[in-house]
Amino acid sequence: MDIIEAVDALGGLAQESRLKVFRLLVRAGFNGMAAGDIAEAVGIPKNTLSSHLAILARANLVQARKEGRSMIYAVDLEGTRTLLSFLVEDCCQGDPSVCGPLIETTLATCCSE
Repeated sequence: MDIIEAVDALGGLAQESRLKVFRLLVRAGFNGMAAGDIAEAVGIPKNTLSSHLAILARANLVQARKEGRSMIYAVDLEGTRTLLSFLVEDCCQGDPSVCGPLIETTLATCCSE
């Protein structure tokens, strides 16, 4: 990921509703959620949600798939991993023991809930 792609991805998250949608989809996991269910959960109109989802998709943070008549949205794990890796790639200054404990603690906290 280059800096322009990182700025685009971060820009995708730099809005309250989009950040709420992204976090909701993170919690939803691999199965994702139907667009209507996302709109209801976040409390925004469907047409507004559509534009937010398009921005997140262009930022490689969400993916869509069609199931019957519904569009199902889920976190783009590869795009999210790439962004997170970009953000922390220089954190340890060549010594993984510097960032390792922080990353392990964060993962243990999020995965234990």
